[in-house]
Amino acid sequence: MNPIRIIGRLAAIVAGVAGAVMALGATPAFAVRYPIPAGPAVTTTPLPKPPGWNKHPPLTPAHVHAALAGGIPGWQIALITAGAALAAAAIAVLLNRARAPRRHVTATAA
Repeated sequence: MNPIRIIGRLAAIVAGVAGAVMALGATPAFAVRYPIPAGPAVTTTPLPKPPGWNKHPPLTPAHVHAALAGGIPGWQIALITAGAALAAAAIAVLLNRARAPRRHVTATAA
């Protein structure tokens, strides 16, 4: 069997599995955290606060780590973009080579 066809089939399988994993991984994002109770609307009044509940000053804001506040550095973005471009080019070449044996060249009358 042609090695290019094997690579093409493996690439298709990996892409399908990756798509399925991404689809299954995204489903918890749409889950309802607190289910809506069935029946008539439930209204609750807040409980009274105990005496002296506000005797302490408010908390200061938490410190954020510099790596989280700054985002991704530019060189990492450039590296990811270059890697994606190289991967797309390699996939395009493999697909072109896989489809090349299927094309039929018509002979012209000389």
